[in-house]
Amino acid sequence: MLIDPGSHLYVYVISRDFGFAPNPFHGICTLATCKPKIRNSANVGDWIMGVGGNALGEAKGKCILLMKVSEKIGFQDYWNDEQYALKKPIRNGSDVRMLGDNIYHKDEGAEWIQENSHHSNSDGSINYVNMKRDTGQSERVLISRYFLYFGSQAQEVDLDSINYKRGIGHKKICLSDSEEACTLITSMFRNHRNDISIIVSDPCQFEDAHKRVDQGSGKIL
Repeated sequence: MLIDPGSHLYVYVISRDFGFAPNPFHGICTLATCKPKIRNSANVGDWIMGVGGNALGEAKGKCILLMKVSEKIGFQDYWNDEQYALKKPIRNGSDVRMLGDNIYHKDEGAEWIQENSHHSNSDGSINYVNMKRDTGQSERVLISRYFLYFGSQAQEVDLDSINYKRGIGHKKICLSDSEEACTLITSMFRNHRNDISIIVSDPCQFEDAHKRVDQGSGKIL
């Protein structure tokens, strides 16, 4: 079943699209950092749509990501599960491996460890602003094995039909109450049936995969 009873659609703006959040690589799309309210609230069967922000050029206002949540797990389980080992960052590896989002875990202590990653400081040390934003409101990771990821070839989508206005935060829509949102999802998957769970195009900012971001200042380092 494409749309589960009682499920919701969450729509939000992707302000930066490096391939880190969301991370669409290895046939699995994950949202493991940023957007803590969505990560905390969304459940298995819910849908997430990411729309390009002002800084993403031709992708602005278009659908970069549409994913159905297949699994929701905690940071520690994400770290310990071998099937997600490829999502752990290797900063001297390929562009894809540099952008790994499996970055938070606890070894023996009570404090989070932040791996050298897109969200750490330039020297690889912990960026405490990013860590607080990523872990403070939610310790959950959203995982999808059924998704559309368009990257820099983001697709036009009728946001007016679901009364979505781009801005800070996100919109949560109960699919049982919105025929328009259901139609949007089904039409996207019908029109892009050959693109399911693959990367249609590289992320909008993939050429800067080696860089890092500070969520406090918004600066790309």
